[in-house]
Amino acid sequence: MIRPLGDRVVVKQVPSEEVTKSGIVLPDTAKEKPQQGEVVAVGSGRLLDNGQRVPIDLKVGDKILFSKYAGNEVKIDDVEYLILREMDILGVIE
Repeated sequence: MIRPLGDRVVVKQVPSEEVTKSGIVLPDTAKEKPQQGEVVAVGSGRLLDNGQRVPIDLKVGDKILFSKYAGNEVKIDDVEYLILREMDILGVIE
């Protein structure tokens, strides 16, 4: 597993729908990059100039929305993950 550093979060992306509401099957080239995911690991938080650490306001298992082209994709044991900075996360889905 990956242990993120600082204000980074490891996310497992939620696959986008392959069929539209009207029943049209989308090919891979027409699919949009997913913007939702589930948090699988959280870093220790952002380090301020005075040495204090600000913890990340997320926990493992949170469902999140993130910026469309944010983060770095990594593949470990045939599972794709996305490593995001806290500032790229738009919100938590409740």
